[in-house]
Amino acid sequence: MTRLVRSFCGVFLIGVLARTGVAEDGAEKRARPNMVGAYGPWLSEKVLGEGPARLSFRTGKWKSLDEWRKAARERAWERIAPVDQGSKPEVRVESTHEFDGLHIERLSWQLPGGPRTEAVFLKPIGAKGPLPAILGLHDHGGNKFLGWRKIARIGDEPTEIVVAHQKEYYGGVAWANEIAKRGYAVLVHDTFPFGSRRVRVADVSPRVREDGIDPEPNDAQGVKRYNKFASAHEDVMEKSLVSAGTTWPGVYVVEDQRALDVLCARPEVDPKRVGCAGLSGGGMRTVFLGGLDDRIRCAIAVGFMTTWRDFLLDKCYTHTWMAYVPLLPRDLDFPEILALRAPAPTMVLNCNEDGLYTLPEMHRADAILRETFEKGGAADAYHCNFYTGGHKFDLEMQKDAFAWFDQHLKNRP
Repeated sequence: MTRLVRSFCGVFLIGVLARTGVAEDGAEKRARPNMVGAYGPWLSEKVLGEGPARLSFRTGKWKSLDEWRKAARERAWERIAPVDQGSKPEVRVESTHEFDGLHIERLSWQLPGGPRTEAVFLKPIGAKGPLPAILGLHDHGGNKFLGWRKIARIGDEPTEIVVAHQKEYYGGVAWANEIAKRGYAVLVHDTFPFGSRRVRVADVSPRVREDGIDPEPNDAQGVKRYNKFASAHEDVMEKSLVSAGTTWPGVYVVEDQRALDVLCARPEVDPKRVGCAGLSGGGMRTVFLGGLDDRIRCAIAVGFMTTWRDFLLDKCYTHTWMAYVPLLPRDLDFPEILALRAPAPTMVLNCNEDGLYTLPEMHRADAILRETFEKGGAADAYHCNFYTGGHKFDLEMQKDAFAWFDQHLKNRP
């Protein structure tokens, strides 16, 4: 049994974090090592601040979750600056077959911007519905060449990169298939800029191509070269998105919403019983989509929950530009984006040795979520587990996640 019982020791650890700045006698104290050196204490304690952000439900300014959600979501969308990706896209069925007890469809659709989106839809063979449904959100993983294939299999021989990825992060399985087998309809799509939605090296200026190439799927070394290019290109894309007046979430959250349109429109899907989940970058996407779209009735964020303070002082270097929204930290702490869905069922799964975050700030994020749900009279709707080990969504964690979905989607009328 690797799961650890959550305790208040995390909150205690937060209190004993080293404080730095200016002593009472005016003498400067040495800042503990952090991402921005001597500026760290000033930015974290004075600019970001120690108390609840100004649109936090924890401030007590709002009488109800509904009243708070309306105001806070409006500001969150304003900060995210969503792009226009049209209405529900026209879906083309590329192929249909059966594999491992599942009916599988390969789908595609065209959004107003960028390459055509590829996706897979899975359900148990013969299932007609109405079925509970899951929008499976693939991870980042430093691999933009892949998208939906990180978490789903359709019967063709997986490449060695896919096999290694699923072994490292998912206990060797495609978790989208595993939950589909439990009686769910599941849609997994490529999102900006992964898989079919990735930026092609041939399409960018020679100045920023680095040593990148556009490889074939079975060219392991070529894929590594592509991913190295794509990692460096994040800086370029961030500058371009900001110059266009939008943000990374302003693109991928809208794309995830269009995929949600596709899933909810399926005749075998019960649109009132839809959830989403994902690890890492998929957990980040769960935070935003789950917090901002009421169609997500149950959300599970895996391996992506901490605070803006953690990003600021210690862990920004481990994370993609995709997590950041200029000015939003003044309004909401990072976990409060997910808390915007309260009182809807919400689960967070963390690992104690996850190098992408500091443990005290993961506990702080848990405390923020728990307090929000409790103040809103929905304490039972929020659950958080901590596990031993590093960054992952392994079989034990999947078991707990699937049970949460069953409780709130499958076993509900």
